[in-house]
Amino acid sequence: MAKSSTSPSQEVETLPPKKVQEKEIPQKMIYKGSDAGSLDTCLPLIDIPTIDFVLLTSPESSAQELEKLRSVLSSWGCFQAINHGIEPAFLDKVKAVGRQFFALPAEEKNKYARDIAIGFEGYANHIINGEEQAFDWIDRLYLITGPEDRKQLKFWPENPESFRKILEEYNAKMVKLNEFLLKAIGLALNLEENCFLDMYGEEATMIAVYNLYPPCPRPDLAIGLKPHADGTAFTYLLQDKEVEGLQVLKDNQWYRVPVIPEAFVINVGDQIELL
Repeated sequence: MAKSSTSPSQEVETLPPKKVQEKEIPQKMIYKGSDAGSLDTCLPLIDIPTIDFVLLTSPESSAQELEKLRSVLSSWGCFQAINHGIEPAFLDKVKAVGRQFFALPAEEKNKYARDIAIGFEGYANHIINGEEQAFDWIDRLYLITGPEDRKQLKFWPENPESFRKILEEYNAKMVKLNEFLLKAIGLALNLEENCFLDMYGEEATMIAVYNLYPPCPRPDLAIGLKPHADGTAFTYLLQDKEVEGLQVLKDNQWYRVPVIPEAFVINVGDQIELL
């Protein structure tokens, strides 16, 4: 779940379905970036810090965990959030409806295809910023979940049938989690508890993104998602339990991020850094 108050100007072009059985991939998907080292699948593993949200609320441990949060924000900018209060069984449902959607025939998924004339919401191959960019090896469903007047339900899948209900419930839980984190950051910096929450406001855009990275016949040439920074306030990333793939850049070195089941990898975006 990513939270952002701005939407970049981007172009969209669709490609034929990605075919795993082919030995070669389309030229438009060959990544030629200067940081092609991020294509290395043998990168070292790094244990990014964990923040226990239960410890943040306990009178016996909150001071220590808030100090840990302050240190993490200053030196890392990302962490794994554990004991965040969202039930594992519900998170499994959130993942399941995404998998079910991506497993649908192309004709059904294209009912929710992105409309370039309207914006960047909907189902599509990944967005690009210009003709010189390579496509990412990804399928994506990008939905604005708040504020209410910005939602475009025509892009919200009705198949699977439970998709909309589960996403609405997930969004409500993420609103509360985000408010909790904003308050915790204020306390960690010895500021007034609501200072960041007040600046964040009540009309910030909330976005839910489902990403599918199909198996690739040439992982040495294609990339799932280009190296990037998040322009959001926070990104709450829920990794797959079984398939590792997330990488982060720290001290000019790329690292693999370990999977902690049910944890959120929280990335501090540009907006919070500026605040």
